Amino acid sequence: MKKEINVVGAIIIKDKKILCCQRGPGRALANLWEFPGGKIEQQETKVQALERELKEELKIQVNIIETEYDICRYEYDFGFVNLTTFICHLKSGEPQLTEHLQVKWLLPSELGILDWAPADIPTVEKLIREENGDK
Repeated sequence: MKKEINVVGAIIIKDKKILCCQRGPGRALANLWEFPGGKIEQQETKVQALERELKEELKIQVNIIETEYDICRYEYDFGFVNLTTFICHLKSGEPQLTEHLQVKWLLPSELGILDWAPADIPTVEKLIREENGDK
């Protein structure tokens, strides 16, 4: 039976653009793009996990809108990833690369130019649809 991996991702908005992060080499899904975040540890809420991951990975603090934006489940060869994303606004700091190759700030309409990790694609598509006025 495949393992279940519960993760959170941040849709960080600044000046109407969204922060996109490229995964580093030597890790699962290397070089693919993702919303920053990570695994939920035991005894953590989704919001607590997201705050911790963003401080660790990017050295930033955000204001998190605590309503879940999207929930996606994707089956990888290593297990099922259950990704919950939240809309966030940058509060302090500028993203620093500690685990990612690079970051980009893109408008929702530009998100489709990147090669996204499969679990992130439904959220990318939802953001693009909403920018176009579709639900």
